[in-house]
Amino acid sequence: MVKEGKVLVHFDSDCVSVYSFQSGVLTLLARHPPAFEESLTSGMLADAISEFSDGLKEFAEVVDNKSTRLYATGVFQRLSRADATRLVNGVYVDTGLYFNIVRPELERFYLETGRSATGSSDMMEGVIRQEFREVVVCGSFQQSLGYIEDIIARLRESGAVVLSPWTTRIKPETEGTDFVLFDYQDFLKNERDTWRHKYDHMDKFRQSDAVIVCNPGGIVGKGTLFELGFMSAISKRVIFTEEPVGVSILFPCEVGLVRL
Repeated sequence: MVKEGKVLVHFDSDCVSVYSFQSGVLTLLARHPPAFEESLTSGMLADAISEFSDGLKEFAEVVDNKSTRLYATGVFQRLSRADATRLVNGVYVDTGLYFNIVRPELERFYLETGRSATGSSDMMEGVIRQEFREVVVCGSFQQSLGYIEDIIARLRESGAVVLSPWTTRIKPETEGTDFVLFDYQDFLKNERDTWRHKYDHMDKFRQSDAVIVCNPGGIVGKGTLFELGFMSAISKRVIFTEEPVGVSILFPCEVGLVRL
């Protein structure tokens, strides 16, 4: 029974593997035969995944989006975007868990990372070593700059490239204002020009493996709430550093980073 650390589950065409990840050690707990076929609808897949997820209570005292991570490859990668979104939404509604369908190029990265480190062909060996290649970090730069800088530093130490912000050095003239600018950004032409900077930041979401939302104390600012709508619209993986509070509509997301 996993009491600390996380339970990681890999859904693949060949099998479903359940692991514990505690104190930096990945341990295979169980391996089950596949129950997923391409002919199944997204609703049928969601039902099968939800039923399997109920059984995870055998391995963990708590099964939620803080303690449990789901990763999917194989047949799930071949779903259309619409079907994949319906599947992610269905699993979330039924279980509260985020169903992370790993893109083929990211799967290859995990496999190469794992083989390089251990010689293993187990994708999860790569996941625990470097889960993200590229990320975007969001949060209140006015209120939580030190907290955000710490998360960015730890992400970079893990090998991830932070696409935005490139640096957290704020232009002194904008410190303490409603819209801070970093030293690599142009000054605002007018009040409408804030949109250009906001859009440039959000456009990086598309390139990232995930968006990390820094929300110390659980608080999510108005600017970040605006960005969350865009993240959801493009079906981006969202990970809060702490359990969010004050979010009126719950949506598929995760809380806490596996290694950080």
